[in-house]
Amino acid sequence: MKSRTAPSGPAATPPLWHSLASDAVFATLSSSPAGLSDTEAARRLADVGANEFAVTPVTPWWRVLLRQFISPLIAILLVAAIVSLLQEHYVDSVAIMLILAINAALGFVQESKAERDVRALQSFSAPYCRVVRDGTERVLPGRDLVPGDVVLLESGERVPADLRLFASNALQVDESMLTGESFAATKHTDPLAENVVDADKTNVAFSGTFVGSGRGRGVVIATGADTALGEINTLIQVPSTQTPLQLLTRSLERRIGAAVLGALVFIFIAGIGLGHDAATLFRTAVALAVATIPESLPIVLTVALSVGVSRMAKRNAIIRILPAVETLGSTNVIGSDKTGTLTENQLTVERVWTTAGLLNIVSDDDDGGTKDPTLVRAVLRAGALTNEATLSAEEGNDEYSGDAVDAAMAKVAVDRGSITVRERTAPAVAHQPYEPQLRYSQTIHADEHGRRILYVKGSPEAILAASAAVAQEGGDGPLDESLIHAANVEMGAEGLRVIATGSRVVGDDERLVLPLPPPSGLTFLGLEGMTDPPRDGVAEAIRRCQQAGITVKMITGDHPVTATAIAERLGLASGKQALTGAEMTGLDDHMLSARLAETNVAARVSPEDKLRIVRVLQSTGQIVAVTGDGVNDAPALKAAAIGVAMGRSGTDVAREAADLVLTDDNFVTIVHAVEEGRVTFAAIRKTTFFLLSTGAAALVAVTLSVFAGTPLLFLPVQMLWMNVVTNGVQDIALAFEPAEGDELTRPPRPRSEGLLSRTLWFRAGITGAWMALAVLLSFIVELHAGSSEVHARTVALTIFVMLSFFQVFSARAEHKSLFQLRLLANKPLLYTSLGALLAHWAVMTWPVSAQLLGLTPLTAWEWLLCIGVGSTVLIIVEAEKAVRRWSRRHHPDTDET
Repeated sequence: MKSRTAPSGPAATPPLWHSLASDAVFATLSSSPAGLSDTEAARRLADVGANEFAVTPVTPWWRVLLRQFISPLIAILLVAAIVSLLQEHYVDSVAIMLILAINAALGFVQESKAERDVRALQSFSAPYCRVVRDGTERVLPGRDLVPGDVVLLESGERVPADLRLFASNALQVDESMLTGESFAATKHTDPLAENVVDADKTNVAFSGTFVGSGRGRGVVIATGADTALGEINTLIQVPSTQTPLQLLTRSLERRIGAAVLGALVFIFIAGIGLGHDAATLFRTAVALAVATIPESLPIVLTVALSVGVSRMAKRNAIIRILPAVETLGSTNVIGSDKTGTLTENQLTVERVWTTAGLLNIVSDDDDGGTKDPTLVRAVLRAGALTNEATLSAEEGNDEYSGDAVDAAMAKVAVDRGSITVRERTAPAVAHQPYEPQLRYSQTIHADEHGRRILYVKGSPEAILAASAAVAQEGGDGPLDESLIHAANVEMGAEGLRVIATGSRVVGDDERLVLPLPPPSGLTFLGLEGMTDPPRDGVAEAIRRCQQAGITVKMITGDHPVTATAIAERLGLASGKQALTGAEMTGLDDHMLSARLAETNVAARVSPEDKLRIVRVLQSTGQIVAVTGDGVNDAPALKAAAIGVAMGRSGTDVAREAADLVLTDDNFVTIVHAVEEGRVTFAAIRKTTFFLLSTGAAALVAVTLSVFAGTPLLFLPVQMLWMNVVTNGVQDIALAFEPAEGDELTRPPRPRSEGLLSRTLWFRAGITGAWMALAVLLSFIVELHAGSSEVHARTVALTIFVMLSFFQVFSARAEHKSLFQLRLLANKPLLYTSLGALLAHWAVMTWPVSAQLLGLTPLTAWEWLLCIGVGSTVLIIVEAEKAVRRWSRRHHPDTDET
């Protein structure tokens, strides 16, 4: 993230506030610890503007709505609807208009969410803050802050602007929403090196973060758009990218629209040349357009995606935008935040070191502490007594609140029986809380023998300097600093935060002095190593992602050592050093792409860095999903093909920028979402295959009949009925097709592959051609046999209905045989298909409908003939599948796409 600037006046080079001493900061800003005068503050407010974010003007709703109708397929359907209305085919006209309305509504909702993203981000601005003006403390609206104002901070307050701190008393700020750090940042006032990243700017408090504990004072160095949060606001207002499904659907619509228009114009002109009636040909063209164009495809997409949404909701994944269901299924890279996503976002003590050795207290053979060595129990007890964490008052809740380190040490000691809750909460004789500049806390407690015991915990260096001996199994021994130092380095290299403990007996003759003097003469007890542990099941989820051909990359603002340690535990380590934000500044996009190909960990990255990583991955053809929970994740969430936010711990900004929200904040849920996404896309693909093959069959059959010189194969009203009975509801029912079971054993669909694979295009071609040929031949045979045109059309139409009946069932599986699937696995498809046959039989039998449609009843023998011809399409598909399965077994490297 670039250096913050103060918009208080022109400057050739923006000041590096973190590298300046406090006096220099005040001098540069023409301010002082007494703050600005009201007059000067008003002048600066008029100059730089309010401390709030600029919002990009929102596109008018009517323009967003009109954009949803810019499509060749939509244009054709609009014409068909208008012509149907003019011809008084009201049902068809209303149905087409309804389809168009649903499709437009989905797109409208997709684009309208951009404004909500910005509104959510603005909620992080502090409404009021405490400011020093003219040497007097007062409360002002946060929007009135200007560079040079002096702001007071206390525990529980939100930082109202970017501040350069000049006074700090045990000040700790939770910056996880910006930096991804697991630990609260301890703040001080000393100048820093010029090239430190935002996460290491310990003398700066950033706008929107929370003060966890302590107090401080800072001078405003940036407001509004110039703050860290303001830059994220700018990044998040980039346009959302279209999902792969949307791109594929638009491409297919253009191809279908061009093909159908060309064919209809050709049929009309050729028909006129062959002597057919122009009015009849025009009505035929309109009816054929309705029968051929898969106008139900938008509804099928909606239904399939909605079914996917319902299935995913049952697995703790909430979809905000319907196309995201499929997008996650086609993702081949997941860029995941670490803190709170891959990890618990809660510190846990994992290792305890004493002179007896290193104990892993979270190992598989952990006995819960009942057999912990005496030395380990002493370490845990000391950590729990010099401690300010409080146990939740809620019954049955054993969680601790307060400083994350204190909470972790208190919990492990109580859980393992090293100390009881009553002992831990007993009043201390004396207590000195942790001070960052001292790097230790200490407390005096009375033991069961009435002795006063001084317990101290803090940095290993501070405790070691105050120690005179080290605890051993047989009693205190001589202090071995090299041994302790080696243990500290080893635990730190594993990404653990290391805290040391020590103790000594306070003599009866020692007078208690408050505040407590610096500790001395301690017995060094040992070390506690803690970290934010991986969530249960995440390692297995990552393994399943890798099995499914999905690369998982950790992208975090946390320290590289910590990130790498967690990555190794999760199976993400690639053997290469973690990429860092500082390293990225020296890499162009090509070099960054190569670096990303060799590592799965990016650490100490800013929001701009994370956004750049996403864009570079996408530029190489990857379909990228990004997970996150903080404000710092929002730009990348919005720019990715799909953003996945945490529902429990996530910020409103992250959730509003995301397409998918995990209600359990669990990365494991993403694997379930991937599976459901692939199931959903498979259902869309199967339905599209069915619609295209039957539509192509109708188009080819009618076209050939025009050139064959026969009477019209189907009357316009018959083609409208054919559209209803062959795919009016079966295609929608096909969208309910469940999983086949092998979704996570296949690699992601290649991005170059369209909505249909080459296999399905080939299958649609051969089955569509056969269906067209079978229908036309049956019509010609019936005419040559002396049947009337009415009877011949009835036989041809019924054969087309039966061909579509068997085709929809063959479409249930792309590779498996239909006979390997359970017949009742998709009950809606079975019932709607049988219902369509019954409806067709009914309209042929009832004299009124038969006369209206120009049909006549068929004999039982003729029905058997139609069923037999119709089943041939199933035989063709099953034979083609069998050949492909044989080919895969004997030539496994063959490309089957």
